[in-house]
Amino acid sequence: MKSIALVLIALVAALHFYIAWFEIFAWTSRGPAVFESFPPELFEQTIQMAANQGIYNAFLGVGLVWSLFIADVKWQARIASCFLLFVFVAGLGAAVTVALKPGLVQMVPSALGLLFVYLSRRQAAA
Repeated sequence: MKSIALVLIALVAALHFYIAWFEIFAWTSRGPAVFESFPPELFEQTIQMAANQGIYNAFLGVGLVWSLFIADVKWQARIASCFLLFVFVAGLGAAVTVALKPGLVQMVPSALGLLFVYLSRRQAAA
């Protein structure tokens, strides 16, 4: 269980580093293809806003990576759970304000990560 939890944490971190890259560096070049329903002129006008969002996504990735290096099992689970919960809430916000698909891309892996962190903690306590 712990190995699966760690892999999921790493995958969610990688996803958020990709989202950060996309929002900071590829918003105007790749954004229109990804968000086809948005008007093309919107991307140039919102480049600073997207970059700011990208920084927050990078923070989520960094927090998840940090949790992988914590030696204390309880604190590793706590920090990982905290950042996975942040990701889940960010996905929920995306699902409500942007579209369901980008929200699910964040909510499903983070929920699975939370589940496996919880299961690995229960297994370790038994």
